[in-house]
Amino acid sequence: MSDWLKDGERLDDLQCDGLKLIQRPDVFRFGTDSVLLADFARPGAKDRAVDLGCGTGAIALLMAAHRPGLIVDAVEIQPEIADMARRSVALNGMEDRVRVLNADMREAWRTLGAEACTLAVCNPPYGKVGAALESLSEARRVARHEGDLSPQDIARAAARLIKNGGRFCVIYPAPRAFEMMRAMHENRLAPKRIRTVHGVAGRAPKFVLMDAVKGGGEGLHWLEPLVLRHPDGSFTEEWHRIYD
Repeated sequence: MSDWLKDGERLDDLQCDGLKLIQRPDVFRFGTDSVLLADFARPGAKDRAVDLGCGTGAIALLMAAHRPGLIVDAVEIQPEIADMARRSVALNGMEDRVRVLNADMREAWRTLGAEACTLAVCNPPYGKVGAALESLSEARRVARHEGDLSPQDIARAAARLIKNGGRFCVIYPAPRAFEMMRAMHENRLAPKRIRTVHGVAGRAPKFVLMDAVKGGGEGLHWLEPLVLRHPDGSFTEEWHRIYD
């Protein structure tokens, strides 16, 4: 396995069918939010999916593993992170199903094709400019802070890539959910499935999972809240279902 790694990198277990992921401790790594989004997206075997801002490739690999036959284009703007994603794809023998593109998600449609996909997913940077201290590492800063990448940019990028009737799935901080929903609306993406994510039952949600349909009509389907832990700190049955 050491032949796949460069200096400072490590191999992490995705806990799914033996999948491994190359990551670097000084770069923002995948977490529970990525796993939740991969499960929530529910891709079909005939979907052509795109992961916008794929990072080291966790969501793309998980979706492909969960849905045999699925093709995923994974878009990442940082060259060194895209390189790690490519090597992870090759390490797991999934080059024929997961293709990594080093590009700005806002311009990805020029390479992949306008309305070429049926599903877009995104686990975007959460840190609003000026709202928190930015990380010292440039790679970590880009992963954590949206910079000039706004919810409007993300929604527009997805809308350009998916067909009419296609879906856009995203996980976003609950306090900022309205920003993303407004951006979706302005780009003809109608939110359809909504699921709030709670650390413990009875507390305010930390995140919101949203599934929007391009050109869809009005009407929201509120799913049962996703609670991650019991009051004693142990994981819930739903958490185990998603991770298992």
